[in-house]
Amino acid sequence: MCGRYSITTAPEAIRRLFAVSDMINLEPRYNMAPMQRAPVIRERDGARHMDMLRWGLVPSWASDESRAASLINARSETVAEKPAFRDAYQKRRCLVPADGFYEWRKLGREKQPYRVSLAGDRPFAFAGLWERWSKAAEPVETFTLLTVEADPRIAHIHHRMPVMLAEDAAFEAWLVGEPPARASILRAYNGEDLIFAPVSRRVGNVRNDDAALLEPVPEPEAPVASDAAPPAPRQGSLF
Repeated sequence: MCGRYSITTAPEAIRRLFAVSDMINLEPRYNMAPMQRAPVIRERDGARHMDMLRWGLVPSWASDESRAASLINARSETVAEKPAFRDAYQKRRCLVPADGFYEWRKLGREKQPYRVSLAGDRPFAFAGLWERWSKAAEPVETFTLLTVEADPRIAHIHHRMPVMLAEDAAFEAWLVGEPPARASILRAYNGEDLIFAPVSRRVGNVRNDDAALLEPVPEPEAPVASDAAPPAPRQGSLF
């Protein structure tokens, strides 16, 4: 899954890359977290517009917002079938600007965060879906990120990764393309400019949102496997 990402690129560079007709004056975010508001790009009236939506999808038919935190990601393999996502997949797709995302690698009993990005911190977009929930006093607009099996280069960190789109042809295919074109881009990013590095565990705290989170730290040592045989289960144990 993808549970944190960064978007620190200058607004003018984002406007040029995504050909947005009306930009928001964005502040750098080094640790975007679920249930926070983030910029997304949607197609309306033949033009691309940027809006601020909350991360964590609330389907339009939901009785309340309680599942939002568990719907920050949608599996690409089943997105066209799952009730929570299928209508948005057909009608409400969006681009979510980013310049990196974080995944946690399990090392023994510890978890080490890594930042995955493109060389030079080149901005890109996640493939996203959005919804409008109208059962509150004010309509609530939310989004989720699509994920796929991770590229082999980063599969040792986590077995899933978000769908990364880096070129305008992919942006166009996702926003307004026909189903075959959309399906063709729902795959792991395999460009040679994909890079990753361990970063500070401070990123695990949503209160930390500063440039130091992007800085690489020394690669942690993997725990040494023990040659000792595991203890035999006690009588009556389920394992």
